[in-house]
Amino acid sequence: MEQRLSIITLGVADLRRAQAFYEALGWRVASQEDAGSIVCFTLNGIGFALYPHEKFAEDIGLPDTGGGPTGAVTPAYNVRSREDVAAVLDEAERAGGTIVKPAQDVFWGGHSGYFKDPDGHLWEVAWNPFSPLDDDGNFAW
Repeated sequence: MEQRLSIITLGVADLRRAQAFYEALGWRVASQEDAGSIVCFTLNGIGFALYPHEKFAEDIGLPDTGGGPTGAVTPAYNVRSREDVAAVLDEAERAGGTIVKPAQDVFWGGHSGYFKDPDGHLWEVAWNPFSPLDDDGNFAW
């Protein structure tokens, strides 16, 4: 298996609401299947998809529990400067997200905070002075 992550898919309760939230953050839809099926975004070298809970469960072959995220997975959005953390958290809140942890210095030497999207998925927003983003916004350790 080659070392890569191709797509992150979030199960969502309301596909239109989730799409509107991410579009309010400035993300552009790359592909959208028939109404109510799946919405896809192309990020820097990775895909990001929104998929209704019931269709996600059906695809996996598990019962639909209908409730939010499973497991301890937190997508991270890294930024170019310390100040950008608070700015992105503010943008997420204006788009309908909820700030869970405001921007603050963290033990590992960076600066981060967390928000929840409308489906309760936690996102970390972080500035890592030890791993600056390249000119295209790509992250590398």
